[in-house]
Amino acid sequence: MMSAVAMLLAGGVGTRLNVLVSKRAKPAVPFAGMYRIIDFTLSNIANSGINRVAILTQYKPLSLMDHIGDGSSWDLSGRSRGVRILPPKTGEKDWDWYRGTADAVRQNLSFLTSSDKKMALVLSGDHVYYMDYRQMMEFHRDRGAHVTIGMIEVPWEQTSQLGTAIMDEEQRIVDWEEKSPNAKSNLASMGIYVFDINYLVDALVASREADFGHHIIPKALAEAKVYGYRFNGYWRDVGTVQAYWEANMDLLDPDSGFNPEAWRIMTNLANDGLSYDRTPARVLKGGKVVRSIVSPGCEVAGLVVNSILSPGVIVKPNAVIEDSVIMHDAVIGEGTPVRRCIIDKNVVVGARVSIGHGEITTANTRFPEHLSSGLSVVGKNANIPTGITIGANCIVYPEMQANDFTKALFLGGETIGPEEDKDA
Repeated sequence: MMSAVAMLLAGGVGTRLNVLVSKRAKPAVPFAGMYRIIDFTLSNIANSGINRVAILTQYKPLSLMDHIGDGSSWDLSGRSRGVRILPPKTGEKDWDWYRGTADAVRQNLSFLTSSDKKMALVLSGDHVYYMDYRQMMEFHRDRGAHVTIGMIEVPWEQTSQLGTAIMDEEQRIVDWEEKSPNAKSNLASMGIYVFDINYLVDALVASREADFGHHIIPKALAEAKVYGYRFNGYWRDVGTVQAYWEANMDLLDPDSGFNPEAWRIMTNLANDGLSYDRTPARVLKGGKVVRSIVSPGCEVAGLVVNSILSPGVIVKPNAVIEDSVIMHDAVIGEGTPVRRCIIDKNVVVGARVSIGHGEITTANTRFPEHLSSGLSVVGKNANIPTGITIGANCIVYPEMQANDFTKALFLGGETIGPEEDKDA
């Protein structure tokens, strides 16, 4: 019987998700209608038979903590099972906010050392995938490894955002680069590590370095046995607006390999009223749904094409939603076309508004590195008044109200929000 203790890193800011993380931690971002991003890693943990889990939080953790609760939604609550939420130990001598992934684990070594397990799984809470970790742990044990890293081939253009490795014929890692602009390999880290617990504790005690990818792994290559575990299934880093949207669209593609139900992905159905107290979805007279996911509590009186509607979304007559992700309890007004948009919770879009249409002539002028492909994003609780037109690559900040829209036409690439806030 393979056993391990899991350390789930869920404290990152996730700035590349822009306004989607202005009110919440990245792992808490709603995803694929009924889930949050962290559900995938938590479900993998539960489905792999791991019952001792620490979740390391930091940035705006309240909605994440509410969602996790006591862990019972993932069968991680009971006499022999448990989830511990571990924030930074601020206010104590020699402690501060987590400075990086390794520092987060270092601040919670007592959780590791109080366990009788031989292995530690260090996991990221912001990736979408399915894996039975027991197979990777067996690989680790059979090779007598000190460190094993989950690896997957990615498109070359993604390598600058990930750790990459070169492995020999025995799958031992012989070279490592962290987020190199000129990577020598497209075999990338999945943010999944199996450590020998004794080695991990000794390495973190001996070093004050902050990050696994930048510091701990390169050091381990010089002194320990580090292997790569090749993974060939579906995996996505959803840390950018583009990747988040693409992963949601994969859910609508039967050939993508993305299947949360078959993967037994669990969520907290009581949180946010995901299903409890929601009526079944209804398609009203004049409404039509094509190749889309429509969650409980939705009412559709317009046209929804290739889109995902979270619980409680209202689509008024003659509205058209295409290639979009609409989160909980948003209202899309009568006669409003929405194309290639991500619309956050509780947004109200007035009648005869247009969002995401027009030619893609420019990236977002304030955040060109976040939006350039034609997607537009509307932040939580925004209220867009009747008759407004918003082009492609636009951003609407959370909480924007009718009087914040100072003109009727916002061209592609514009941002509606406080000019002084350059960090979404």
